Amino acid sequence: MIIRKAFKYRLYPNQGQEESLAVQFGQSRYIYNWGLAQSRERYPGYCQLAKGLPKLKAEEETSWLKAGHSQVLQQALKDLDLGFRNFFDKRARYPRFKSKRSRQSIRYPQPKVGWIRSEGRRIYLPKVGEVRLVMHRPLEGKMKNVTVSRTKSGKYFASIQVEVEIPEPEQVGGRVGIDLGVRDFISLSSGEKVEMPQYYRKAERKRRRLARQLSRKKKGSRNREEARHRLACLDERIANQRSDFHHKLSRQLIEENQFIGLEDLNVRGMMANHHLSKSIGDAGWSGFVSMLAYKGVWYGCQVEKIDRWYPSSRRCSECEHNLESLPLSVREWQCPECGCEHDRDVNAAINILRQATVGATESHAWEQHVRPGSAAAAGQVG
Repeated sequence: MIIRKAFKYRLYPNQGQEESLAVQFGQSRYIYNWGLAQSRERYPGYCQLAKGLPKLKAEEETSWLKAGHSQVLQQALKDLDLGFRNFFDKRARYPRFKSKRSRQSIRYPQPKVGWIRSEGRRIYLPKVGEVRLVMHRPLEGKMKNVTVSRTKSGKYFASIQVEVEIPEPEQVGGRVGIDLGVRDFISLSSGEKVEMPQYYRKAERKRRRLARQLSRKKKGSRNREEARHRLACLDERIANQRSDFHHKLSRQLIEENQFIGLEDLNVRGMMANHHLSKSIGDAGWSGFVSMLAYKGVWYGCQVEKIDRWYPSSRRCSECEHNLESLPLSVREWQCPECGCEHDRDVNAAINILRQATVGATESHAWEQHVRPGSAAAAGQVG
């Protein structure tokens, strides 16, 4: 099976290369924001926006765009086009203007094999030159694109997307339901629980202190820039810790199971609850679920989501009796029908697995019902 995956490496550009990258970041950001400004009343589409690039470069005020890499500028409009398509399909919010204060990035859509030089110690970037690269693991597969980014803390990275062939996954046979929570990160239908690491909570006191120091510095001063950098480094460390935790846990679950059932949670709506928003944000459910989804495709594990309105917590997993209500403060309860005692989260995970299995079976039955007709129609056409 051929999949796409990314290899992320740290870059160490010199001062001149940093200035060249800053120019390209600014050009790409300008084109993206220009395309978004042209789409206020109606989105004209990528092709229409791309036709306006030569005219934009010819204008005296924006003639500095001529020095940019043409494919990088076109890629900025393609990224904007993807943002609008995700918005129209209700997968994301309306695209927002990019700021020079946030993470900066450019993408080279057609890299060549010869870009990796000096036995993996340098990478060639058009308009920049050969940049020092730390290749901590070997690059595999055929390069498809290269994204160069600069974090808020000033670190540079190259994310190289490749096409690589992986062996067919082994059938392991395990099945598990997962209930996401704020006290325990996940509860499994097997009765196991994974504790919430609370990376943000543990660093909250230090972060509050750094944010207070930043607010007291004079705008535009060197002291303010240093305070901003310290805060950005802490935020980056928290994000890296959370991402590492998600990657390791999702990989473990995928390798141990053939089928995983999940709830389709409305995370954005739940964040409106000010009593739980900080804990939900600290957990990072969306990132964890997306990792399960794409790793499931890679390693042959079916990840099935159930309807968010399914009463998994207040339904007895033994007799399927539904309680009228179950406050969030109640962590254990006894079924009034069968007398079975339940842990709230483990009971929910069992119900999620059962409902996800039913949904997957119905989906498979529908496919078997539709395919014969489709095949017959195809035969008639041929």
